[in-house]
Amino acid sequence: MGLPIWANADWRGGLYPSGGGGLEEYARVFSAVEGNTTFYSGTPRAETVASWARQAPPGFRFCFKLPAVLTHERRLLGIESDLDAFLEGLAPLHDRLGPVMVQLPRDFGGAELGQLEALLARWPTGIPCAVEVRHSEFFHKGRAEVALNRLLITHGVDRVMLDVRPLFSTPAGDHTGLLQAQREKPRRPLHVLSTGHRPLVRFIGHLDGEINARYFEAWIERLCLWIDQGKTPFLFVHTPDNRRAPQLARRLHERLAARLSLPPLAAFPGEAQASLFGP
Repeated sequence: MGLPIWANADWRGGLYPSGGGGLEEYARVFSAVEGNTTFYSGTPRAETVASWARQAPPGFRFCFKLPAVLTHERRLLGIESDLDAFLEGLAPLHDRLGPVMVQLPRDFGGAELGQLEALLARWPTGIPCAVEVRHSEFFHKGRAEVALNRLLITHGVDRVMLDVRPLFSTPAGDHTGLLQAQREKPRRPLHVLSTGHRPLVRFIGHLDGEINARYFEAWIERLCLWIDQGKTPFLFVHTPDNRRAPQLARRLHERLAARLSLPPLAAFPGEAQASLFGP
């Protein structure tokens, strides 16, 4: 379980102490992170990766995204050398890589599945991969979706499940964060299926805790089923502006822990600090 990122100043005084906010502190609480930074900034510098390797414990998993320049600008065409360079740049973390995510543009449809097939055919066997599609063609259970799922199953690649049901369950009203999130996230149906061995769920929560609890209920049994099948599911928790994402993740973990007899998450240092110096 984890969050979209590990560095967020809004989490100081909660997940982090007032002056904290680094990967090492994050990894004391959560076991994985999406690592969205690579989607926007590309291959990180060697010294940055080396620092991450020093800070992340052996059981921690990074789920980086391919850079947008490869997926959105070049649409997977002619990217072989750049893909190799990107994955090689992450070499110090290869033992701590969860599924590397290939997030495709909203207009990347069935006609371009050949590009995805070529990418997956040469994907390194030692690095897990997950694909997130957003084109409406892949959510109608028609020819394009059948072809996509067959392709992913053939290569043992997981299909990212983006659950935006909580986010779109109510109108945004005058709440800026909710409105912005509804504009940014694709409103697509949720198709729950595991095409590989590491099902990856991105749960986009609402501001209302009761709404989140209601939509998460079915995930508890599904996650348990996958674990019983010997799979390793990944769950990443978002909120509209992500300010309360750590707190939502803790509540969801508590519900999973009750079902799976898991130990609780570590205490949030910032909350302990506030309690220590509070009235």
